[in-house]
Amino acid sequence: GGTIQAVNHTVHAINWFSVNGYRAHGGGGSSCCVVMPVQWRPGLKVDVEWEVDPEPFAKIQRKSSGFGFDDEAWAKHEANFQHHSKTVEIPEWQGTESCGLKVHFLVCNQIKVTTSCWGYGSPHNPIKELRNMEEPSVCP
Repeated sequence: GGTIQAVNHTVHAINWFSVNGYRAHGGGGSSCCVVMPVQWRPGLKVDVEWEVDPEPFAKIQRKSSGFGFDDEAWAKHEANFQHHSKTVEIPEWQGTESCGLKVHFLVCNQIKVTTSCWGYGSPHNPIKELRNMEEPSVCP
């Protein structure tokens, strides 16, 4: 088993995600656990599902008590959540040196995964996309 971690490169919120059915919080940090083989093999893939809040800083009317959101206002906001899923290949790792699975959420609802032991931002980490990227006007 290994931990799963979200790395969000977008300006949207990743509410939650799952890897092969193992659900995790999309706000960063790591969650336990995802089952992975000890050694990499060709054709190794994962199914990733996730939910996006495209307006994470929207002003949502609160209940008159001040606690929680107004039900109708929240339902209207929640109706804009987007659900996505993709199957992606896991890049090769050497020997048994896998450090969990990091799922990088990119613009245009793309994702990349890595098992690198190097943290994001390290020159040794294979994922180089910037963080807080705005959606382009046209996605490929």
